[in-house]
Order: sequence, then structure tokens, then C-alpha cells
Amino acid sequence: MSYADWIFALHLLTAATLVGGFVMSWIVVVALRTADAPDATLSLNQVAMVGTVVIVVGLVGTIALGIWSAILRSELHPWHGWAIAAIVLWGIAAGAVLRSFVEYAKPVAKARSGFPSPVRSAIATDCAPWSAR
Repeated sequence: MSYADWIFALHLLTAATLVGGFVMSWIVVVALRTADAPDATLSLNQVAMVGTVVIVVGLVGTIALGIWSAILRSELHPWHGWAIAAIVLWGIAAGAVLRSFVEYAKPVAKARSGFPSPVRSAIATDCAPWSAR
């Protein structure tokens, strides 16, 4: 395999990672809508953070390695119609990611407001007497 073939293979691998991250992200969104306890919501948020990292790696790797692959191969160019269409699809995918981030931030914010951390509770109870002094 040549260098250009390796770059193309890594491009395909990051594209598959991106698709897996999308699936994981939307599964978390659907699961968050049915989660009724704050602790379940916050534990799903931990899964969502893994999905976020996978998506970001997939987005960056797909666009960077795709353009790099198009530059390396003499028969391909970044200004060909299919490459422009791929970049447009990448933009749509990035928009879908932002939408999923917004969707799973809503229940997490609600769970955090109804489920104070022990540190926040300790600070709230300890600060009350000090402020009265």
C-alpha cells in the first residue's frame, strides 16, 4: 500500500467512526427523553461525553484526511463535484451534531438543577452561618 492509500484508508476509518458517533449520540438523545431519575440522566451524560469525543475525532479526521487524500492523488482534486458534495454533506453532519448536543444538554441541565452535588450542598449549608456574622 502506498502513502496515499493509507491516508484514504484512515479517511474511511474516521468516516465510519463518525457514523458510529452519530448513532451513539442519537441513542443517548432518545434515552435521555425517557430517563426519569436525575442520576440516570447524569450517567447517560457520561456516555454522551464519550460520543462527543468520537464525533469530534470523526469530523476532524474525515474532513482533514479526505481533503489530504484528494490532494495526494493526481486523478482527484478538492474542487471536483463529488468532493464539494462531500464537504457539503460534512457541513450537514456537523449541523446534526450541534443539534444533538443541544438536545442532550436540555435534560442534563434539568437533572443538574434538581440534583445538587454534595459539595454544592455542603457549601450552601456552611456558608449560611458565615454570612450572618
